[in-house]
Amino acid sequence: MSLVFAAIAPHGTLPEAPVPGAEKTHEALAELGRRFDAAAPEATIVLSPHNVHVQGHFAVVLAGILSGSLTEFDAPEVTLSCRVDVELATRAIAALNDDGLPVVGASFGANDPGAATAPMDWGVLIPLWFMGGRSDPQVPTVVVSPARDRPIEEHVRAGRALARAAAGSGKRVALIASADHGHAHDPEGPYGFDPAAAAYDEQMVRLVQEHRLNGLLELDPAFVEAAKADSWWQLAMLHGALGTGWRGDFLSYEASTYFGMLCAAYAPN
Repeated sequence: MSLVFAAIAPHGTLPEAPVPGAEKTHEALAELGRRFDAAAPEATIVLSPHNVHVQGHFAVVLAGILSGSLTEFDAPEVTLSCRVDVELATRAIAALNDDGLPVVGASFGANDPGAATAPMDWGVLIPLWFMGGRSDPQVPTVVVSPARDRPIEEHVRAGRALARAAAGSGKRVALIASADHGHAHDPEGPYGFDPAAAAYDEQMVRLVQEHRLNGLLELDPAFVEAAKADSWWQLAMLHGALGTGWRGDFLSYEASTYFGMLCAAYAPN
């Protein structure tokens, strides 16, 4: 067994905690959930930009449970807890280390990782809300944080390492790149306005539609920074994991607020 499903999923809206004008995104997230269920994964790896940050290192959560809510988004009723696939997380750390990539395992609270509960950030909670987190039975997860202070090429290698870890696990594994895109669409937003945000998002839509995620490596880091993008690193990891043997299906793009949201599903050829 190995990767059986992959997705680019936003983490900025839910029907239960919506941003205005995100109806297409909600529909596309529901479609991602249907395709996830059809692929029947036994574990999920989520690449989140909002979990633990370790300077100069990729990070993998090793706590036994993840738990969180959307209280900070004025939706405290949206809560989710999910078991961590610690065996797969350990394999992920070993694969990254074997590839010469700097990586740490991170836990929280109890000193026994099996009894520890780590915070579930919104970058994990929102994709899992649709894909596995509320399934019966629930699909356990692994959370991996990118390392923005490492070269983008290392993120491609990290994706390949995660795919090897999935292949060695003997499980059917889904991979979700949790990603919102340019965050400078609105002059009234927290990051102000920069035309690079729309230009960056246009590039992301084109690369997904044209099945050219390798084009991510051609972007100038200064352009990504000007766009206040929140996706370059996770998508590079997705590209490394999938290689050329997968087909992508672009589902939606919206920028109804200060950031852009894109949904896409991937399945093996």
